[in-house]
Amino acid sequence: MTETIYDNLKQLGSATTLPQSPDEAELERVANPQADVSYVVRFTAPEFTSLCPMTGQPDFAHLMIDYVPGDWLVESKSLKLYLGSFRNHGAFHEDCTVSIARRLVDFLQPRWLRIGGYWYPRGGIPIDVFWQSGVAPDGVWIPEQGVPPYRGRG
Repeated sequence: MTETIYDNLKQLGSATTLPQSPDEAELERVANPQADVSYVVRFTAPEFTSLCPMTGQPDFAHLMIDYVPGDWLVESKSLKLYLGSFRNHGAFHEDCTVSIARRLVDFLQPRWLRIGGYWYPRGGIPIDVFWQSGVAPDGVWIPEQGVPPYRGRG
């Protein structure tokens, strides 16, 4: 049997439970079969949740992660489980957003990564958090994230 880039994945195609915390979540990656080409991968998580570390109340965000892969691609099921693990995790919006980006950068070593955390208001103020790993590579089409600022009702 011929070995493929998918052979070492443990979570895809298997029954998995949601990790209890981001620290317990296992990200998985596969070799990028198009590593000689610069292109953007976008993940959108419009129903991201975490907990306020002070009140325990839920916080909701629309996360958008864009990255230009190098040698590795993140396996999407493992990313979904990692993001889902924040639902029981207490941290401020800034910490959640930047921690996700930094873990992905450390794990994937992409050519470039950015995250937009568009958080829904609590106490009447939305908090949007943006981070990127550096200057975007030349010659790569990086679309706008296109998430409008929160306007409330009306």
